[in-house]
Amino acid sequence: MINETCFTTFPRLETERLLLRAATLEDATALQSIRTNPEVMEYMDTFYHDTLQVSKDFISYNLEGYSNKKVIYWMLEEKESGKTIGDFSFWKIDLKHHRAEIGYTLDPNYWGKGYMKEAMLRLFSFGFKDLNLHSFEANINPLNDKSKKILLKLGFQKEAYFRENFFYNGEYLDSEIYSLLEKNFIN
Repeated sequence: MINETCFTTFPRLETERLLLRAATLEDATALQSIRTNPEVMEYMDTFYHDTLQVSKDFISYNLEGYSNKKVIYWMLEEKESGKTIGDFSFWKIDLKHHRAEIGYTLDPNYWGKGYMKEAMLRLFSFGFKDLNLHSFEANINPLNDKSKKILLKLGFQKEAYFRENFFYNGEYLDSEIYSLLEKNFIN
């Protein structure tokens, strides 16, 4: 059974270098900077945050999702600098089947330094032990080798390859689905 108390007080989490906290509208500037970066967005297959209002609306949407028990959306804040360096969400939370899809971004200045792995280890541990999820799903662009690499390191397994199942920016794109069961989590 999903632990619904996780939806009464936002789960603020920490790692050695990161604070994983609730988003506020004040995060919109940092989020816009990340989600307009061509390196970040290359394989995201979603809209750029072309205006500050788009980022504010995105944050508001995720905050509303939390109140409806459908989303838990964290900002990744580097403790030392206090800088927001990315975001991470459990979304499409399925209370009946104890499953959530994940989504994430990270400022490229922090790539290759272990920040996302550090965040994921803490977040998946929370998802399995505190929220009582059974599995996570990641839907990625097949060309996104960086995402594949980190997912596989943490125990995700490829479940499916869908051909041209996603229409974005005027073309049909392929997608890959990876999943992580609690028993396969490499912590």
